[in-house]
Amino acid sequence: MLEEWGFRVELQESAAGRPNVIARIGAARGGGARTLLLNGHLDTVGVAGMVHPPWEPAVREERLYGRGSTDMKSGVAAMCAAAARAARAARGGLDGEVIVTAVTDEEYRSVGTRAVLDAGIRADAAIVTEPTRLAICPAHRGFVWLELVVRGRAAHGSRWDIGVDAIALAALVIAELEAYQSDVLARKSHPLLGRPSLHASLITGGTELSTYPDRCAVQFERRTIPGESPADFTREVEEACARVRARRPELAAEVKPGFSQAPNEIARDHPIVRALARALAQGGGGGAPVEGLACWTDAALLTAAGIPAVCFGPGDIGLAHAPEEYVLVGEIERATTAMTALIGDWCGSAA
Repeated sequence: MLEEWGFRVELQESAAGRPNVIARIGAARGGGARTLLLNGHLDTVGVAGMVHPPWEPAVREERLYGRGSTDMKSGVAAMCAAAARAARAARGGLDGEVIVTAVTDEEYRSVGTRAVLDAGIRADAAIVTEPTRLAICPAHRGFVWLELVVRGRAAHGSRWDIGVDAIALAALVIAELEAYQSDVLARKSHPLLGRPSLHASLITGGTELSTYPDRCAVQFERRTIPGESPADFTREVEEACARVRARRPELAAEVKPGFSQAPNEIARDHPIVRALARALAQGGGGGAPVEGLACWTDAALLTAAGIPAVCFGPGDIGLAHAPEEYVLVGEIERATTAMTALIGDWCGSAA
């Protein structure tokens, strides 16, 4: 479809059998012209428990239903259509270049966008068309995963004198972290994102009812705000263990840092934020709300690579991954109109 619309298109293998679509339109970089990267992911999450057919798109009451309708097929459609419309509207062609990157595997370690960056693709700014309800989101949270492994001593359930309950000790650490969350994390704040948070996600331990458990593993997730790092969470858990150990010297715990993704933040007065606000106003949308996005997106990878990235797109992140997923058709149209104007402003015309 993009080839038919006049894009220069290539497929990039992000992994075996997992192609990114990279499409370009407009002039190549040169003469001071600005480039804009549009990014959206093609993968979706599972469909268990959905209350409507996941793969049969249907429009009812101005809502488009289907898995991925909000997260984020509508954003991908809007960015592709906007780039094509802007190129057609530019008499003589766009002076700058628009790079459309429709990528794989954002829902798992962002394999697609990492491949785009590894290939050396860069631009002066980026729009990631994740669902923001058409708010401009120059910041979002990051996350850190971590596993705590507590060792106990197996013994018959009647032998309290020699058994060491790994589950009970792990529970004390969980309680210590919950108190830390209430006392310390609740006082931290970011102007767009609010406070950071943590929670215990998964727990395993024990072998049978009449045996003291000799092992308990707890997997945690920490949602981070700009200025926080994965090492911060490791330190917080280690300090919680130390406080528990001061009361219960038998605590033997290992902290295993896991996968993490950094938060994203660009200035609220960055040129791409201002340009997007102008484009929204030009489309009759009134004032453009500037908000923080709670979830993580590929925008963080782009910003870290030197491509200032903002999230903006149709749909509500609250409907992503949900049993009922839909997007308002009108939001897709307004997002497309705004991004068409943005591209015209940012990339200009060769005429």
